[in-house]
Amino acid sequence: MSSPAEEPAEKGDFTVTPWEVEGEIDYNRLVEKFGTQPITPAILSKMKKLTGEVHPMLKLGYFFSHRDFDWVLDKKEKGEDFYLYTGRGPSGMVHMGHVMPWIFTKYLQDRFGSKLLFQITDDEKFLYGQDRTREETRRYTYENILDIIAIGFDPKKTRIIVDTKHIQHLYPLATEIAKRITFSTAKAVFGFTNSTNIGMIGFPPVQAAPCFLPSVIEGRNVPVLIPAAIDQDPYWRMTRDVADRMGYYKPAQIHSKFLPGLGMMGKMSSSKPETAIFTTDEPEVVEKKTSSSFTGGQPTVALQRQLGGNPTGCPVFWYLRYFFDTEKQSDERLLKCRSGNLLCGECKGDLAKGAVPFVTQFKKRREKARDVVAKFMYDEQPIEP
Repeated sequence: MSSPAEEPAEKGDFTVTPWEVEGEIDYNRLVEKFGTQPITPAILSKMKKLTGEVHPMLKLGYFFSHRDFDWVLDKKEKGEDFYLYTGRGPSGMVHMGHVMPWIFTKYLQDRFGSKLLFQITDDEKFLYGQDRTREETRRYTYENILDIIAIGFDPKKTRIIVDTKHIQHLYPLATEIAKRITFSTAKAVFGFTNSTNIGMIGFPPVQAAPCFLPSVIEGRNVPVLIPAAIDQDPYWRMTRDVADRMGYYKPAQIHSKFLPGLGMMGKMSSSKPETAIFTTDEPEVVEKKTSSSFTGGQPTVALQRQLGGNPTGCPVFWYLRYFFDTEKQSDERLLKCRSGNLLCGECKGDLAKGAVPFVTQFKKRREKARDVVAKFMYDEQPIEP
């Protein structure tokens, strides 16, 4: 297997690993490099047949790549249910880039009636961040759980697993996985070096364990679908390699792109708060971030009118396309921008009009979530078989 860390960080290039995403990402190259499959018209047709529609995140290409997503849909068509599994590394507060895959995960749960395991990898974030304290990780874990609940997942079908709290449920599976993976394989997949702490080297089987936990819960082999950003794919590549030897189905995945940050390049990041709209931001903060965001426009109004802008290189355009515009509105916005008939200030204003009420309503749901945290935790009320 090739290492995600092997992607060179030269000018015009990009880096995508489970811990770092930098540069202007070529998603076609990423599919080729990771060995995944593109979402095809046949898969979209299958989704429409099963659900009566094609979700905008699929139709617009935000979810663009997969491993065995078509197989999971075939299983469902034949009457076999599947679990959903996704996660969050609590390295900071949650922003709009984080919630996009979760919104789609909720859609899948609603349409297919799927049970969901949501893993909080607080151990990984403590181990990876050299300056991160246990107390910081605990605080972000709780805050992130509020965001997860605020998405609106079904409390009867959703369980949140916090690694350090629920390790007893993961460790038996994690050791079975670990026994079948050599250090040379882990080193090749994750790019571990002699300076990597041994906690990080031992962590991947813990993230792999929820792929097989549904089969343990249900007492039978259960298909699992993982909706997540493609930077997490190395974990699932490793897990798929041992699934057959352990007697389980290979976990399937559907991969999302990254919502770009409001700066010049790269994904939205908690470590660069000025480039991200957080679910806890005040309205004036959202407005300030949108008004000062980078765009694909020209330096002056005159040049914008003359030459047009570059909407595909503009984070404001992608925010609007994925979150707030209809497909028709977004296509019209793209043409108007390229023709010079739309100024950046107009798009920034539209983004503020959408983002402010979105965050305001989300914050209200976060506050209500404080009263129901226990209902979602794995130990407090194990998911019903």
